[in-house]
Formats: sequence, C-alpha cells, structure tokens
Amino acid sequence: MKFTNFAKQFDPDSGILQLMSDLGGVDPHKGPISMLGGGNPAMIPGMERAYRREMNLLLENGRSFESMLGAYDAPVGNLAFIEALSGLLSEQYGWPVNARNIAVTNGSQSSFSVLFNLFGGQVGDSRFQRILFPLTPEYIGYSDVGLGDRSIFTSNLPQIEYRGDRGFKYKVDLDRLDPGEDIGAICLSRPTNPTGNVVTNRELDVMRKLAAERGIPLILDCAYGQPFPDIVFTPAEPVWDRNIILCLSLSKLGLPGVRTGIVIADEPVIELLTGANAIFSLAPGRFGPTLVSGIVKSGEILKLCREVVRPWYRERSQLAIDIANDLMADIPLRIHLSEGAIFLWFWFEGLPISSETLYRRLKSRGVYVIAGHHFFPGIECQWRHMHECIRVSYAAPEEDLRRGLAVISEEVRIAYDDQNSKISAQ
Repeated sequence: MKFTNFAKQFDPDSGILQLMSDLGGVDPHKGPISMLGGGNPAMIPGMERAYRREMNLLLENGRSFESMLGAYDAPVGNLAFIEALSGLLSEQYGWPVNARNIAVTNGSQSSFSVLFNLFGGQVGDSRFQRILFPLTPEYIGYSDVGLGDRSIFTSNLPQIEYRGDRGFKYKVDLDRLDPGEDIGAICLSRPTNPTGNVVTNRELDVMRKLAAERGIPLILDCAYGQPFPDIVFTPAEPVWDRNIILCLSLSKLGLPGVRTGIVIADEPVIELLTGANAIFSLAPGRFGPTLVSGIVKSGEILKLCREVVRPWYRERSQLAIDIANDLMADIPLRIHLSEGAIFLWFWFEGLPISSETLYRRLKSRGVYVIAGHHFFPGIECQWRHMHECIRVSYAAPEEDLRRGLAVISEEVRIAYDDQNSKISAQ
C-alpha cells in the first residue's frame, strides 16, 4: 500500500498515542497497576450521583432518552444545551455571549485539531502562519494535530522561579513574548496540563493585549479551568471577549466517555467549526450535552464544581505532594506549585537517565506516568530540563497512588545510586 503524506500525521511514536494506548490497553491480569499517566478524571461520588439523577430524569421524561440516542444534533451541537450555556455565561459573568458564539465538538482534541489548522499553516501562496505557545511545557495532545509537512508550532521556554526547598513555578518570559508577523494565534492552557500552573492575571493581561494589538486570537484551553470544571486552587477569574477563543470540556467533570468539547468564540470562528463538524463527523454527539443541560440551565453545574469537584482535587493534590515528599526526601525532587488541574509535575534535577527511560522502567513494574519531553511542542533547542521531568496524575484511587509513588521513588533512587557508584569507582 502507498500512503499519502497525510498518513505521516499518525506517527506511532507520538506522545498522545502512547498516552491513550497506555490508558486503554492495560492488562489487569498482569499484576497491580498504578495508572498515574493518563488523563482519566477521578470518579467522585458526588458527581456520579448528580449524573445518575439527571439520567433518571431523562428516562422518566417521555421519550427524552430515545430522542437523545436516536436523532442527530445540528452540526453546531445540541441547541438546548447551547442556549442553556449561553444564558449561564451571560448571567453569571456578564459576557456578551449568545447561542451564535458557542459550538459543541466531539471532545477538546477535536476542537484543537480544527482550531490550530484554522490559524496555523499555509495562507495563500507565500505566507505561513504558526501557533505560539508563550509558555512550555504544554499539553501533549497539541503536538501532532498540525496538517502538512511543516510544523505549525513555535514555543517559548519558561523562566523558573524556585519556591522553598522543594518547589518551583514556571513563569512566562514576558521579555521574549513578541509574536512575529508569522504568528496566527497565541494559545495556552489554564490551568496548564501537565504542570498545574495557572498563569498570573498579569501574564494573561499582557497576552490579551498583545493578541489584540496584533489582530490575532488568544486561544485559552480551560479543560481543567473556569468556568467549569474549575479545578483551580489559586485566585483567578474566568475571562472571555470576542478576541478570545475559550475551549471547555465535560471530561474533567467526570464525563470523559461522552467526548464533549465546547468552543466559545466570535461568530466567524463558530461558523467554521460548525462546517468542520458537518464535514468530518456530520454532527457532534448529543449524549453529554443532553445529560448536563439541566444542571447548566439551573446553574447547579457551578455549585457542583465549587463544592464537590474542586475540594476533592485540592485535598488529593496535597495528599500526593505529602506522600511524594515523604518517600523522596533524600532525592533531588522539586514539584511544580500545584495551582490546579489533576497532575503533579516532578522535576528530578540532574536525573542520570532520561525521563523516557524512567517511563519504561516504571511501566515494566505496572506504574504508568508520562515522560516530560513530550510536553514541549515547538521547542527546537536541546534543554536537559525537558528530560528530567515526568507528569504524574493524582486522580487515581489512593491505594494506586501510594503504590505508584513508592515505585517511582525506588526507580529514581536506583538511577541516582548507580550514578554515584560509577563516580566513586573512578
């Protein structure tokens, strides 16, 4: 068979394929597994009860259930859900949002697959636009969605601010943040996947101003952020204007299986996304939007985030940090300041092996993490720091989390001990 250049997009070594294959291909019969790598959210009882209640209401309400399963939505998405969401956002935040500013997609990955190619790539015969990530590390799933033979991404390395003896935080290097004429959009996640970093209000204001001045959109990936699921542990406010493309998801509310992404943007962007939905998939799925329309319309979704989702993750984050620091007190570990999302970002300074080697050693023992170098899209330089970090999810059951962190500490300690032994022998 002779494949086209398009087939090159589906590299079997891509980070996102590795992540999802690990997530869905684990054999539970091969021994205990600690799934600390994938993005599965926690199964929080309070959210599960709310979804079961909403499902029962659908089942009891005439033919609502049958209609949800047996009919297509419009290419823009479920109209009742879109109306409910636009009402919630305009009422709660005063945003000038109406139904024409919202589109539903088949998950955030689908959203970005379209958005990045709307603003990054060939323009006419001679001009080429790129997507700028002002701060890396960034989401692993961005890297492989650009179509064509030329990368559409460019990124800035972060400034590192040390916090205490064991912590640190990435900061946007504002002095280097200068979008050139070839930049078609600026994009960042808030909170950041993989680090849990929340860019400061000042950093965000600078990026909003720069984007507006250059006439390019600012794409905000809030799959873990505000207004929902609001897994944010530091002061921050949800923001939107017509120059911002805000991307949301139902996944981290505990619904990854329904594959529902949401894009809030100016009308021309929504029209293009609607066309992409029709061409690539006819219409987005309607299970997720139908299931949550009631709690969106009533505003209960924000209350659940505030009282159920965020407290659960905040408590689990601190537990994971305490366990890791206790187990690895003798190891040169720094943990990125946990400001949100569902991951911790471990930096082993001077790690004698690459994070990819560490990933493979851990996987052989049934512990799944993600090697750090996958999270630097658009970085062309060699930076050792990229190979000294791993992403660790703390959404797993506590028993799995404790076991996984113990195995990580053992393998990292072995790597440092081997290095010290070689130095002593010289």
